[in-house]
Amino acid sequence: MPQPGYSDFGASYVARGFELAFQKGVRRYSLIPLAINILLFSLAIVAVFHYTTMWVADFMAWLPEWLGWLEFLLWPLIIIAVLLLFAMTFTSVANIIASPFNSLLAEKVEERLTGVPAANGGVPGMIKDIPRTLGREFQKIVYFVPRALGFFLLLVFLPIIGQLLWLLWGGWMMTVQYADYAFDNHKVPFANMRASLGRHRGKSLSFGVVVAFLASVPVINLIMIPVAVSGSTAMWVDHMRGENLG
Repeated sequence: MPQPGYSDFGASYVARGFELAFQKGVRRYSLIPLAINILLFSLAIVAVFHYTTMWVADFMAWLPEWLGWLEFLLWPLIIIAVLLLFAMTFTSVANIIASPFNSLLAEKVEERLTGVPAANGGVPGMIKDIPRTLGREFQKIVYFVPRALGFFLLLVFLPIIGQLLWLLWGGWMMTVQYADYAFDNHKVPFANMRASLGRHRGKSLSFGVVVAFLASVPVINLIMIPVAVSGSTAMWVDHMRGENLG
C-alpha cells in the first residue's frame, strides 16, 4: 500500500523519488549514478543547443504546404519530441554505465521502505551481479530499439498524433528502464516485468511521462537517474512487489 501522505497516482512517485534519493542512508548510493548523469547530460545539453533549432527548421520546411496551418501546433510538439529524443538517447547510455549502481540504489531504497535487508546484497552482491545487470540493460535495448524506430516514423510522418504517440512511448520506455532495477534485483524475468507494469498501465505511463519530461529540462535532468530509480522502486514496493514475490 502507498505510504501515508502519498497518492498512488504514478506521477506522484516522481515526487517520492526526489525525497527518497537524497534521504540519509540512501543518498550515498545516489552519488555515482548522479555523477555519471551530470557528465553525460552536460554533453547532451551541448548537442541539444546545436541540433534542435536546425532539425525543427528542417522538419517545418519538409511539411507539405497544405498542412502549413498546423505550424503553430507542431512547433512546441516537435521541440518536445527532439528534446525527448536526446533525453532518451543519453539516458540510455548513462544507464548502461550506471546500471550496477542503479541496482544497488534500488536495493537500498527497497530496504528503507520494507525494512527487509536484501539477501547477498550490498557492494559485494552488486559486483557479483554485474554480468547479469549489464545483460539486462542490453535486453532493454533489444526491446526498445525496433519499437522506437516505429514510433519515430510515426513522429515524422503523422503530424500531431505521431508526436503524442512518441511522447507516450517515451513515458513507457522510461518506466520500463527505471522500474526494472527493482524487478531485476529479485530476478523477475523481463517479460514478467513488462506484464506487471502493463497491469498498472495508468501508473506506469503517468510516472514515465513525467520522468521523460523532467529528463529534458536543463539542470533538473542532472539528478533524474537516482530520482527515477528511487521513485519507481517505491511504486514497485507499493503496487507490484506482492504480486511478483507472493
